[in-house]
Amino acid sequence: MKIMVTGGAGFIGSAVCRYLVGQRNVSVVNVDKLTYAANLQSLKDIENSSNYTFEKIDICDGEAVLSAMKKHRIDAIMHLAAESHVDRSIDGPAAFIQTNIIGTYSMLEAARTYWRDELKEIENFRFHHVSTDEVFGDLPFDGSLFSETTSYAPSSPYSASKASSDHLVQAWHRTYGLPIVVSNCSNNYGPYHFPEKLIPLVVLNALEEKTLPVYGKGDNVRDWLYVEDHAVALTNVLEKGKVGQSYNIGGNAERTNLEVVHTICDILDELRPTATSRRELVQFVSDRPGHDRRYAIDASKIKKNLGWSPSVSFEQGLENTVKWYLDNEWWWKPIREGRYAGQRLGK
Repeated sequence: MKIMVTGGAGFIGSAVCRYLVGQRNVSVVNVDKLTYAANLQSLKDIENSSNYTFEKIDICDGEAVLSAMKKHRIDAIMHLAAESHVDRSIDGPAAFIQTNIIGTYSMLEAARTYWRDELKEIENFRFHHVSTDEVFGDLPFDGSLFSETTSYAPSSPYSASKASSDHLVQAWHRTYGLPIVVSNCSNNYGPYHFPEKLIPLVVLNALEEKTLPVYGKGDNVRDWLYVEDHAVALTNVLEKGKVGQSYNIGGNAERTNLEVVHTICDILDELRPTATSRRELVQFVSDRPGHDRRYAIDASKIKKNLGWSPSVSFEQGLENTVKWYLDNEWWWKPIREGRYAGQRLGK
């Protein structure tokens, strides 16, 4: 099987590539534009593997994407390429509309042409669209969960652009018969995470004994999913998911933002002790506009139908993540010194 992974130099995409190439021995063609958050260093372990190929392509360039599909005789597509940071979408929504909506449209049209003309509409072709739980909006603090039938109610330019792409994918299935599957995941964390997101930002700021900004009161809740668990789940959806259906992927690990920050502080205090607790570095700042209160995934469908459930607890995954950043300054230091130094976005 030869799989095209879009956005394979990004956080989740690189985890998928490492898993498919390194552990499953699947042939992977990584298609990535290499925007600010992409990093080919995240693929250092597999870059010389015979079953891995990189193509620098913008997913909005449908002709280039189609050409790569034909060139490599692709059997399936895992579409992860996206602008993904809510704060950046507040500051500059245009890139999110272009990449997440227009880019997904271009991918769908290239895939439809390739499937129709080159593969003669074979049944085992798959277009797997990877999305987010943020398309569902937010939840009250009452124990309710997002399911695959939850109505869409996106709050940010980012989540609205992903909701739009989800609808396009389903429409291409219903109108043209393109064999698709969709997955919506909760917040990912783990190694190789670009340090604009909460966990890597707090890890690095705390390591350097800088202020740890927490939005509002820190009581917003997220369900956390270890990225390597997610890579396994996505592969299951691609290989065993039912055409036309969507699957929610969650970590069963709801935590408030403040709990996450405090846990990181405690881990670092144990591993790299300082004179005072790093919890004292926490500073509450003005909240993000339109900040969703709570996300929580009902992942019972993927467990029941595809046999997947998370294998890494939040406590173990977070400790693994903190240790990875301590041991891999070579990866994150150039980012902090060049592309992104930790400044606040999305005011």
